[in-house]
Amino acid sequence: MHYDIVVVGGGAGGLELAARLGRKLGRRDGPSSVLLIDRSVFHIWKPTLHEVAAGTLDAHQEGLSYMILARRNHFSYSPGEIIGLDPQAKRITLGEMRDETGHQVVPERTISYTHAVLALGSGSNFFGTPGAAEHAYVLERASDAERFQRHLLAAFTRAAFAEHRSLGIAIVGAGATGVELSAELLEAHALLQEGFRADQRFRLDITLVEAAQRILAGLPEKISAQAQLALERKNVRVLTATPVTEVRADALVTAQGEIAADLIVWAAGIKAADANTRLGLSVNRANQFVVDDHLRTGAPDLYALGDCAACPWGEKLVPARAQAAHQQASYLAKVLLARRRERSHDAPFVYRDFGSLVSLGENRGVGSLMGGLGGPNFFVEGLIAKWMYMSLHLNHHRAILGTGNTLVLALARLLQRRVSGRLKLH
Repeated sequence: MHYDIVVVGGGAGGLELAARLGRKLGRRDGPSSVLLIDRSVFHIWKPTLHEVAAGTLDAHQEGLSYMILARRNHFSYSPGEIIGLDPQAKRITLGEMRDETGHQVVPERTISYTHAVLALGSGSNFFGTPGAAEHAYVLERASDAERFQRHLLAAFTRAAFAEHRSLGIAIVGAGATGVELSAELLEAHALLQEGFRADQRFRLDITLVEAAQRILAGLPEKISAQAQLALERKNVRVLTATPVTEVRADALVTAQGEIAADLIVWAAGIKAADANTRLGLSVNRANQFVVDDHLRTGAPDLYALGDCAACPWGEKLVPARAQAAHQQASYLAKVLLARRRERSHDAPFVYRDFGSLVSLGENRGVGSLMGGLGGPNFFVEGLIAKWMYMSLHLNHHRAILGTGNTLVLALARLLQRRVSGRLKLH
């Protein structure tokens, strides 16, 4: 089967790109214009996975079906995972898919393209730490977050009936994911305690472990300081300059000693998939595809965006953030539409850092906005920062659903929370 444009990966950037192109090309030229490939059948915005993990967000309510999105945005969708690439022949090989019983659902198949975009995202970087892959939970996709949430709920229940009445959780990595997960777990614990009898309430001990000198090391120091203060006020134990040397089933091993934990989450660092090295393209040490300032790989008519792309930004690389994937999707949509119309698009991709926002619970957040408001670094916190954080999520939905549908969806979810509560307990 041949498609004019193939987008491999339905994360924030890949899905937005497919939706933009589908609305422009698919309605006019038919379903063979744009194809989106993803190994999952539904989409969830990756920055919300910490909420799914804590049980404060239901992935099955939040998730959006790729098939429905494809129909509404006039692109085609196919489940699959890339296992082979022939850049010169412009062919992509997708591996077979099997169900839980091992029966084949979708056979191995090959798809040809005129233009293709790799938007494969990234995963966890264990930095060779012994035991990390075996004993620590990760939050790479919705299934990871749901798996952790199931075990968390069981751990909550055990702690409520245990003699010591306590639960210890260690989180390795104090970037945005680790910090936000800490805050969300506290929210989940507080909500759960409201439903327990006094003799079933238990203490939640969270330890946040970071190898760098401060948490949120990639963000301005003011955000780091405010976030650490907020967490410590909620009795989160924050350990900086503490690299983890080993992960065990019930403890972290550091140079300062062992940290006991009932559950361990690894949120330190990101790395693209090892499989990227087998696709015949140039990659860096983090397995990201090396691209130029037009997001082009070394192969003809093959681009990469998002976390899997090593895109130059001055002397650094474009950071692996949702806002970067959003900007790259907008840029490539213009490039590919111009190519389809046999026009040139010579302008390079220019990343604009609009700042960062970190959620610290239901009604709290901190962040900085770059430029335009009070100079190059405008600091916001509290409820305003939290609302702005939520607006980023809604803006992503607006890009793939439209303004009207996004407003209806937001209202429906608000009403659902009023009825069923904020915490998912099943």
